[in-house]
Amino acid sequence: MVDASTLSKEEARKLELFKRRPTEEILTEEQLVKYIMEKQQFRHYIGYEISGYVHLGTGIVSSSKIADFQEAGAKTTIFLADLHAWINKKLGGDLDTIRKVAKGYFGEAMKASLKCVGGNVDDTSVVLASELYERLGEDYFETVIKIANSMTLARAMRSITIMGRKQGESISLSQLVYVPMQVADIFAQHVNIAHAGMDQRKAHVVAIEVAGLFDYKPVAIHHHLLLSMQLTDEDRKAMLNAKQNRNTEQLQDEYLDIKMSKSKPNTAIFVHDSEEEIRKKMGAAYCPAGELEFNPVIDIVRNVVWPYLAKKGEPLVVENKKKGTTDKFAKLDDLEKAFASMQVHPADLKQAVAAYLIRILEPARKYFEGPGKKYLEEMESIKITR
Repeated sequence: MVDASTLSKEEARKLELFKRRPTEEILTEEQLVKYIMEKQQFRHYIGYEISGYVHLGTGIVSSSKIADFQEAGAKTTIFLADLHAWINKKLGGDLDTIRKVAKGYFGEAMKASLKCVGGNVDDTSVVLASELYERLGEDYFETVIKIANSMTLARAMRSITIMGRKQGESISLSQLVYVPMQVADIFAQHVNIAHAGMDQRKAHVVAIEVAGLFDYKPVAIHHHLLLSMQLTDEDRKAMLNAKQNRNTEQLQDEYLDIKMSKSKPNTAIFVHDSEEEIRKKMGAAYCPAGELEFNPVIDIVRNVVWPYLAKKGEPLVVENKKKGTTDKFAKLDDLEKAFASMQVHPADLKQAVAAYLIRILEPARKYFEGPGKKYLEEMESIKITR
């Protein structure tokens, strides 16, 4: 049994970097601590389907963890999953369009997002899936088959939620290969830190379970998925009910419908949005007074704004328009208590969050207003379907 209490100060700091917001789950922390104590070189990757504009969750939340991993000494890879997007019929199911977007707007948006959170772009590998497979050839195909042989059809069917699809939804035969491919991506790149949003955990659980087929066991780290900014009272009620009933499957299915989505522009803030667009979207965001659970604005504070300010050692500042005063919160708990007790008005919080997002996203916004403008124009010429 590994004992985290015996970690040195430097090792404990590494563990804290892996665990801090917006991390939501580590599978398993014991394995991670073991690797830290063994002074393993961490090889981290996160894979992205190519599917339209990059929003706060895809860009900033995931990139803030990439920056944490880099600070902990990990070698990081951004994996642009073009064939996975093709299988999942993204961007109209056109592979040429998917690759064009991957090498254009999407790849550039992810690098710009990493700059927004202080990550090291120059020390980050960007890999196109199909190019990796071409280099690996038969070895990759064998890895996929090895993993598929260890899975049942029922297991593959239960795992389709990683593609943003609900259980019971009609799928193609190719989509059943998706999970074995995603797991093979981990072992083919010799990754020991597999990183993704919570919606990808089913694939990562498979990777951990089949690790005996390979010579090491990966650690899976999952970050939080941001809520849709256009949540409704009905959505919130359904999620609270599922949580109260501890209905994990229902909770996961419901979350597919209420997470921030690039295919629903009003639910999301994109990393290239103008200052005016950010203020407008945040002003219209669902933010029930005094409610902390399933509140999109509180969700953004917890997983975007607070991690950014915490790294800089700054308090979160909210102006009280009615009283003409300014409140400074050095701890997230203090802000949440003030909001829950109605001491902070939703309108004041939304205005503060909009200002912070404008500041956080400045590097991306300036890039797409300047040298990256051609990539945005290219995207505008493509009909985004999913």
